[in-house]
Amino acid sequence: MRKSLLILGLAAGAVPVALLARPVTYALPPEKIPAALASDDAAPVVNNCAACHSLEYIVTQPRHKGAQFWRDAVTKMVNVYKAPLDQAQADEVAAVLARKFG
Repeated sequence: MRKSLLILGLAAGAVPVALLARPVTYALPPEKIPAALASDDAAPVVNNCAACHSLEYIVTQPRHKGAQFWRDAVTKMVNVYKAPLDQAQADEVAAVLARKFG
């Protein structure tokens, strides 16, 4: 008898909670563009990369690794993480990153 009352009580208590549930919305603060990416020539990076991750992620990557490092990084973003870039865009982003962070 106790088990059936407990189950009935839990079921009855869960219904009002479900009826009160509603989506929670919030606004993120605008992202600040790091100084290294604040120039007009960095627009391909800012416009494409910030859709998936913060721009701070980019500026914390190792420096002076060379152009191939950045080509490989962009290729990984496209092939593994499915960044929506065509080959020309990917080449442009990699070139900007190599020029800025070498």
